[in-house]
Amino acid sequence: MDEPWFKDGLRFKCTGCGKCCTGSSGYVFLSPHDIEVMARHCEISVQEFIDLYTRIIDGQLCLLDAPRTDECIFLRDKQCTVYQARPIQCRTFPWWLHTIKNEEAWQAAAHDCEGINHPDAPIIEGNHIAVECMTYVDNLVEQNSEFDFKN
Repeated sequence: MDEPWFKDGLRFKCTGCGKCCTGSSGYVFLSPHDIEVMARHCEISVQEFIDLYTRIIDGQLCLLDAPRTDECIFLRDKQCTVYQARPIQCRTFPWWLHTIKNEEAWQAAAHDCEGINHPDAPIIEGNHIAVECMTYVDNLVEQNSEFDFKN
């Protein structure tokens, strides 16, 4: 098996700009684990969390946007108010399959994220990137599982 193109690592550091949480046409899809962790963080029941902060898109639960915006409902002053409990999709960015598929995809992602290839960013080791990518993939599988939170 060939080694991944990023085997020597990639430069990334979150600059806290909040761009990944705003203006995107994408969604933050949630796994059962994400919902449980976020509900606990918000000190409410899982069902309350679902009722207050989620919607269904393509048959999957995802976070709401803030009213009349394209910003995540948990973004305040460019800061994530649930950072310690943020969803796995958010935790694993930018180590998503379509972002690290090849160097061209990585460079395209850098146009939207100033932390990718940032000159002050540390080099993230290839093995760490692979682990984060697998965490992202495992989460995708869990998001697509049948689950019922009404217990």
